[in-house]
Amino acid sequence: MGVGGGFIMVPAMIYLLGMPTSVVVGTSLFQIIFVTANVTFLQSVNNQTVDVLLALVLVISSVIGAQFGTAFGSKLKSEQLRALLGILVLAVGCKVGFDLIVTPAHLFSFAVTGGH
Repeated sequence: MGVGGGFIMVPAMIYLLGMPTSVVVGTSLFQIIFVTANVTFLQSVNNQTVDVLLALVLVISSVIGAQFGTAFGSKLKSEQLRALLGILVLAVGCKVGFDLIVTPAHLFSFAVTGGH
């Protein structure tokens, strides 16, 4: 589920199940609520802590982004939304393909992060 699942679920609901695009968008956003709530809970259980500042930033930016997305999406026709989804899926596919072909600048990298 999540972003990767949306790349599979949204086209499947539109083309395989024949759902209207506006219903698919709402259904996809609705299922994200449960996925993110579960991941948040499991992350807090595993780390025994919650980053309140990060959570606040994510909640505020999500609410603002949802408002802009809803306003933008309501002005588009279903065919336009499908075309934008297709362009997005193609762009991500091209990026993944490009990353598979091009040799990275640093073959090995070590990141030092703070432990919990």
